[in-house]
Amino acid sequence: MTEAAAAAPSGTAAPLQAIEIKRRLGSLKFNTDSEEHAHITVKPAICEKCPHSFCTYACPAQCYNRINGKLVFRYEDCVECGTCAIACDQGSVTWNMPRGPYGVRYSYG
Repeated sequence: MTEAAAAAPSGTAAPLQAIEIKRRLGSLKFNTDSEEHAHITVKPAICEKCPHSFCTYACPAQCYNRINGKLVFRYEDCVECGTCAIACDQGSVTWNMPRGPYGVRYSYG
């Protein structure tokens, strides 16, 4: 028996359950800036020609989706990580840090 197993309490604690990402994002607080100061801009004309749609796989908040063959971006759940700008090698995504008091406010728990 390993030390960790020996140190683990025996009891009837319920196993942790996975929580879907959209439910977890609902606990964040957002302060969205105006459109002219958006921290992400996406160029749909470039997305239409994208051969791979890496952003749909890379975004941890699932803000990018292909619906009926068309890329749809929803900024509402964006966690401002910048992954989409790194994943997009087609030049469609421009990402900037939100200005001033705008953006996501994280809390522990």
